[in-house]
Amino acid sequence: MSEQKLHVAIVGAGMGGLAAAAALLKAGIGVTVYEQAKQFTRLGAGIQIGCNAMHVLRGLGLEERLRADTFYPRSWNNRDWKSGEVLFDMLFGSPAEGKYGAPYLLAHRGDLHAALVSAVPPEHVKLDHRLSGIEQKADGTVRLSFANGHVAEADAVIGADGTHSITRDILFGKSEPTFTGRIAYRTVYPARLLGDFQVENCTKWWGEDRHIVVYPVKPDRSEIYFVTSQPEPGFEIESWSATGDTKVLREAFSGFHPEVQKIVAAAPDVHKRPLVDREPLERWIDGNVALLGDACHPMTPYMAQGAAMAIEDGAVLARCLEGADRSGVATALRRYERNRQERTARVQLTSRQNIWGKGVTDTDWVYGYNAWEAPLL
Repeated sequence: MSEQKLHVAIVGAGMGGLAAAAALLKAGIGVTVYEQAKQFTRLGAGIQIGCNAMHVLRGLGLEERLRADTFYPRSWNNRDWKSGEVLFDMLFGSPAEGKYGAPYLLAHRGDLHAALVSAVPPEHVKLDHRLSGIEQKADGTVRLSFANGHVAEADAVIGADGTHSITRDILFGKSEPTFTGRIAYRTVYPARLLGDFQVENCTKWWGEDRHIVVYPVKPDRSEIYFVTSQPEPGFEIESWSATGDTKVLREAFSGFHPEVQKIVAAAPDVHKRPLVDREPLERWIDGNVALLGDACHPMTPYMAQGAAMAIEDGAVLARCLEGADRSGVATALRRYERNRQERTARVQLTSRQNIWGKGVTDTDWVYGYNAWEAPLL
């Protein structure tokens, strides 16, 4: 055991797990993060960092680095798939930063992950550790077993191990997420492949039964990202990140605005994955074990808030555990659950509707939230 008053084990070193680890360390709590991957890789995907997530990342000392590595958009521009008509221009840039107190940034997912890795000293992270068992002992400690034979103990365990969470399965039984019937094609590629055409903003092109979101992920617009949502008859969930067929993708968007067709045509390769979510869970907590992020509230990507909710979870978790002793862990975790369930459920259900930004949209309740300062129940 650590000499710290508490020691927390976090299962999963994704955005939420690392944000929680950094926040707990900031609160003076001992942390070890266990990640099943053997090494971190820079996956080819973009991510939108909302003002609400940036409040947390600022508190972790990452704002300067992220501003230097990311694109600062004028807006999230919502346009008609065929005519290009602007349906709703969701202003970001200086107006949003002034209103919400933090910037809205567009990033390569790998750059955000690397920033979070930098906030957790390497001695606190153990790779190649796939969780295999959890045992809650009579004295309040939690025993973790891993597939590599390692065994560890902690005062609290946080399952931040994603949509297919082993922690959740151990606590509440195995269940599959709900497949929405839609898939996402996504890729990052060099902007030079577009020739003279330049992607200048974040744009969502709304089709009748599909859409595509496009934006730069670097401050100099040197890399472009797009992600789609579309039905694909005959698609079966055989891989959660399979290589996609660019020909099939291009045909799916062949009737869209010429700008969209240029962007899709320039993509040298794409990956595809099924879009899934779950109904909001009634329970995130069992004794001294709690879930966080996609492990308890996976959601469709239509509000670009999945990672942001996990990052917020990390800050609120640290606030609830700060100052707690070992006998108070379960109470602190229940407080964390009470303070996160309503907000994350609202985002899950709102995202599922896929109307965010299609018309005039109230964004204040999402982007105006600061997890470091929000009153706690």
